[in-house]
Amino acid sequence: MSHHVFKRAGVLAATVGITGLLGAGIASAHVTANVYGVPATKGGYGAIFFRVPNEDAKLGTIKLEVDIKPEYGIGSVSTKPIPGWTAQVTKSSLPQPVTTASGTKITEAVTKVVWTADTGTKIGQNQFQEFEVSAGPLPANVDQLEFPAIQTYEAGKVVSWDQTATPGGEEPEHPAPTVKLAAKTADGDHASMTASTSDSEASAPASEDTTARWLGGAGLIVGALGLGIGGGAILRSRRTGNTGGSK
Repeated sequence: MSHHVFKRAGVLAATVGITGLLGAGIASAHVTANVYGVPATKGGYGAIFFRVPNEDAKLGTIKLEVDIKPEYGIGSVSTKPIPGWTAQVTKSSLPQPVTTASGTKITEAVTKVVWTADTGTKIGQNQFQEFEVSAGPLPANVDQLEFPAIQTYEAGKVVSWDQTATPGGEEPEHPAPTVKLAAKTADGDHASMTASTSDSEASAPASEDTTARWLGGAGLIVGALGLGIGGGAILRSRRTGNTGGSK
C-alpha cells in the first residue's frame, strides 16, 4: 500500500473526529425540553425541564419565555423556585373549551411561562440553566408537545427557538423544544410526576451532556488515530525515498 493511501486515511480519520466533536457541541447548544426518569404520559401530569445553554461569548442570558399552545388545554403549570430567578405563569381564556382525557372541559389554560433573572443574575459563558415545571393534565390526542421559546440575552439580544422540524428532514437552525408523550400507565400520573421529579437530579447529568462528552471523546480519539496513521505514513515515505536515493 503506497504512502498516499496512508495519508488519505489519516486525513479522513482526523476529519471524521473533528466533525464528530463539532457535531456534539452543536447538538447540545439548543434550548431543549427534557423529561427524566418516568416519561410524561398522555392525559396525565409530568415534570418537564427546559434546558437553556448560553451561546454568546460576551452576553449572559437573562430571560426565558416558553409558549404553551392553547389547543393543549393544560390547565395547571407550577414552577420550581430557582434562586435569582422570578417565574410568571400566564393563563388565558380559550376560544373553544378543551375536553381532557377524564372528560373535564377546560375553558382557561396556561399559555405562557416566563423566567426573568434578578439583578446580578444571568446564565454566563459556558453555562446552562434548567427551568423545571410540573404540568397537566397533558393532552391525550397528540404524540408530542412543542414549546416555542424565546431566549433573551443582555443588551436586548433575542433568539427565538420556534422552528418545527420536518419528519425525515434536517433539523432546523432554531428548533422548538419538544417532548414526546407516552401512553398513559395504570399506575397513575401523579405518581409518575413525583418519580420524574425525584429522579431528575440523578438522571439529568447523564442525559445529553453525557452524550455530548462521549461523542466529543470519540471524535478526539478517532482524530488522534488518524493523525498518528498519517504521521507514520509520512515518516515511512521519507525513509523509502532516502533508501532509494542511496542506491
